[in-house]
Amino acid sequence: MNNLDYGIIGNCQSAAIISKNGSIDWCCLPKFDSPSVFAKLLDEELGGTFGFKTDDSYTISQHYLEDTAILITKFSNGLDCFELHDFMPRYYKSQNLYHKPPEVIRVLKYVSGKPSFKVEYNPKLEYAKGVTETFIKPDFIVSLSEDESYDTLFLYTNLDFNSVVNGSEITLEKDGFLWFSYNEKLVTPSAKDAHREYERTKVYWLNWMERTSSYEQYNDIISRSAITLKLLSYDKTGAVLAAATTSLPETIGEVRNWDYRFCWIRDASMVIKVMSQLGHKNIARRYLNFIIGLLPDKDEKLQIMYGISGEKKLTEETLDHLKGYHNSKPVRIGNAAYKQKQNDIYGILMDVIYQLLFNFKNDVEHREELWTLAKGIVWVVSKHWTEPDKGIWEFRKEDRHFTFSKILCWTAVDKAIKVADLLGKTSKKARWQLLEETIHHDIMTNAWNDEIQAFTQAYGFKDLDASVLLMESYGFIDAKHPKFVSTVKAIEKDLCYEGLLYRYKNKDDFGLPSSSFTICTFWFINSLYKIGEESRAIEMFNTLLSYSNHLGLFSEDIDFKTKRLLGNFPQAYSHLALIETAINLSSGVKKKKLKSIVR
Repeated sequence: MNNLDYGIIGNCQSAAIISKNGSIDWCCLPKFDSPSVFAKLLDEELGGTFGFKTDDSYTISQHYLEDTAILITKFSNGLDCFELHDFMPRYYKSQNLYHKPPEVIRVLKYVSGKPSFKVEYNPKLEYAKGVTETFIKPDFIVSLSEDESYDTLFLYTNLDFNSVVNGSEITLEKDGFLWFSYNEKLVTPSAKDAHREYERTKVYWLNWMERTSSYEQYNDIISRSAITLKLLSYDKTGAVLAAATTSLPETIGEVRNWDYRFCWIRDASMVIKVMSQLGHKNIARRYLNFIIGLLPDKDEKLQIMYGISGEKKLTEETLDHLKGYHNSKPVRIGNAAYKQKQNDIYGILMDVIYQLLFNFKNDVEHREELWTLAKGIVWVVSKHWTEPDKGIWEFRKEDRHFTFSKILCWTAVDKAIKVADLLGKTSKKARWQLLEETIHHDIMTNAWNDEIQAFTQAYGFKDLDASVLLMESYGFIDAKHPKFVSTVKAIEKDLCYEGLLYRYKNKDDFGLPSSSFTICTFWFINSLYKIGEESRAIEMFNTLLSYSNHLGLFSEDIDFKTKRLLGNFPQAYSHLALIETAINLSSGVKKKKLKSIVR
């Protein structure tokens, strides 16, 4: 059984994580990073949930309404049947404004017979820190918490209030709805209102998908991943979250549990690159505006991550009253990694700036600010590229000269030169080219290990690292270069296990990793394809896709033995790598060039 058999709904304001049985087990309101109102995901008893209980005669199935973020859970015993349609309202209003309130609407669609169920409505506000009391009022059901801090949640429904609150049996004879909101509604909503919100939201997603590039192969999984990435974007600022959850462990029972409801420059930049490729330049624009807004001074250094509203201080604390996912403590909110130094972020950001200017030419705002940012990035790289850092995997102790960080320093300069060409600003080009060549020579000399015939994780070490595979995709080295081919084969020999890849096998701050970081397997498949082993890459890709959950979603990690999904969910990093790999492999499936249709 896959224990992360969940779906996600959202409206680019917040999200809800819904089990395959239709229970909302994680939801934070009014924003992604707000305290939870339902957190059964992190404590089965204390966390709080909103679900439906049927007798054993019912079978439950689940799928997304095609090309939308509307999740449908079907309950049927053959004769008696109803469907649960879950969504968070989102649709266009006017002047580039979207209706995206902090609320979830659960439409109950009567199908046949006399279906019956019990509602389990058990909000636990403020991360379930204190007592949450629920009261029945004339027009709504309100849940209230005031121990730690004051918070409320309002539920509107056309079902019997007492039956909902008490968990009594309900027989559905016509369509119903349950609509919970962070704010009290000024007008009490009706079933007609719920239906209207449903139709408007459905149209929004259908229109959004119509603007998304389509592909000859793997189009369904690309589309689902694209919607998932969109759901992890925060409309108000343009930030993109790493994941919608916190503290889902990389390995059950261990302590690698982190809060991922923040915007990592590395992750988000890669998402923007992919979304631009899919035709969604507005997401790229908003994200770049977000970054530019974080850099008021030319000499201010980039952090590796920020809060989704631009917060620079993300103090980490533990919620000791929660047991954790499958008793995996601690539960963390905040993330101390924001203090770390990672030199790779400059190259990744510079790559996004280049992609945006290249793909959209003159249709880009803030061109002068982007040029200022590019110059600042090269200046920072020129001063700091020789220094050690924490690396892409955020080692919390020792700084090293990580190969990936050096490659991305080279990328920063390489893409800055290309940006200079695009903008016709070539006065600095000769000096930048000299810096580019110096970094390239340094990497080729110091990252290569003759003994193991591969580029290693860090200068002076023999350990291998999957992130080094990205040197080809960033243009540092040709795919057919003997040293890259040798590195791919060495990484397969050392890091591939049970068809999945370790990030690395040297012990880190918490010991040897015991699960596979999903994106690393995608990176390896891409590399395998690039060096000419196309059929093996396609076979491995199709196998990896089979490890997704029932809705085609991936988390951060996969257990080597059981193939169980682990880590925070759904993971933006995993889905962007899935899209990149699918696009690359599509041409290999039918041995002809991929054709994309951009509407």
